[in-house]
Amino acid sequence: MGVLGISLRPAGALVLAAGLFCAGAAHAQPQLQPFKDDLFSAQTVLKSADGGNYLILDYNEMRDINGRDTIVEKRVQDKYVSLKIRAQQKDVAVPTAAGVVKTYQVGKLTPQTSMIVLYLHGKGGNRHQGVNDFTFGGNFNRLKNLVVQGGGVYLAPDFSDFAAKGTSEISGLIAAMKQQAPRAKVIVTCGSAGGVLCWQLTADATAAQQIDGLALLGSLWDDQFRKSVAFKRKVPVFLSHGSRDPVFAIDSQEAFYRSLRKTKGGYPVVMHRYESGNHGTPIRMTDWRVALNWLVSKAP
Repeated sequence: MGVLGISLRPAGALVLAAGLFCAGAAHAQPQLQPFKDDLFSAQTVLKSADGGNYLILDYNEMRDINGRDTIVEKRVQDKYVSLKIRAQQKDVAVPTAAGVVKTYQVGKLTPQTSMIVLYLHGKGGNRHQGVNDFTFGGNFNRLKNLVVQGGGVYLAPDFSDFAAKGTSEISGLIAAMKQQAPRAKVIVTCGSAGGVLCWQLTADATAAQQIDGLALLGSLWDDQFRKSVAFKRKVPVFLSHGSRDPVFAIDSQEAFYRSLRKTKGGYPVVMHRYESGNHGTPIRMTDWRVALNWLVSKAP
């Protein structure tokens, strides 16, 4: 069994088994429990390499978009969502050293909070994207439910730009949250151009010490990451990408993955390639239970 827990269907097709890991993981942590796994985790693995760290996953637009949505790309079928989570969702303004940051917060922040998961949107997006229950196949709804049921807090913030000011705002938001939940693991997930902030945070003196995991969804790479404090801490990196992404080429992202794999002593990095997937495919298809369980298990 590989690091991401690949198992077999009765018919013999490889599928993801969310939340399973190699025995004796170095940083064993409590695992997120199943939530609609029958709908989100039944993804066929076409190829597995690097001990399960590199997976090619089957994707079919007619099945995974048209067959899943009642209104294509706008509203998923009701069975994919649970709206009870909205009772724990609020739109807040958080004071930080870089100014006030508006963010959706799902879940209650306490000293016992287990994890803080942030989603940073790409260009043209906003904080509303990360809490929309019905777009992207209901995957944000599942993310909210998984995090809160696991004792964590989910944040979907706005930020001023994809440069220094935006980086300072998100770094300040993380610091403000950690003051209230010092034991929480901080996982930053970035869609598309939001990855610019992900990588800039790894070079931020404060954030680089507080981030415990990164997930890049249809996003970009950063060859300067090797020089960062986060790299030295071995902050795990989860990459999810569509093979036909016209914005960020899959070849470059795979080259980045391989470069991290070659790091002396090994580096905690995983890549999921969605065969025939487009730019937005990873936001729709990434199995959040698999991704978050792996990131938390490898957190420094």
